[in-house]
Amino acid sequence: MDGVELFLLGRTLMKIGEEALPPAGIGGGHRPVLVVSSDILEHPDSTVGEIAARTGLPQSAVSTAVARLKEAGSITTSVDPRDRRRSLVRPADQVSPRVAEVRSTPVDAAVTTALAGDPTAVREVLDALDTLARHLRPRAPRVAAHGDPTRRGER
Repeated sequence: MDGVELFLLGRTLMKIGEEALPPAGIGGGHRPVLVVSSDILEHPDSTVGEIAARTGLPQSAVSTAVARLKEAGSITTSVDPRDRRRSLVRPADQVSPRVAEVRSTPVDAAVTTALAGDPTAVREVLDALDTLARHLRPRAPRVAAHGDPTRRGER
């Protein structure tokens, strides 16, 4: 596999993942919300402008995604003490019912549809996805006992 094949596979997996998500009920597509959400998880206490710069999304799309995430209870905002005109965005301390619903929804049906119902292929792909997740799932930075935030570890 080369980089282009991997990129295209990633896009296919993203589309299957979007199909697996339960309906949002608050309108709009999932992709910008997922991109913004993942950036907020990696970079808590960011401004909308910082998120837009990192993700490449227009600031208006980031603002809309932040509003949807806030309405769903996935994130919280606070006034930036350095510039009181801006807000800082961070993951909510508690898992919202929407986040719990999304996290508990399996991808099996979407994978089955993508593979035209072939049970052998479905089992192989689901097993491969479990393996990929185990090895490649992003891990959140963890502050070490001596306060070094550059050390990484699993939760």
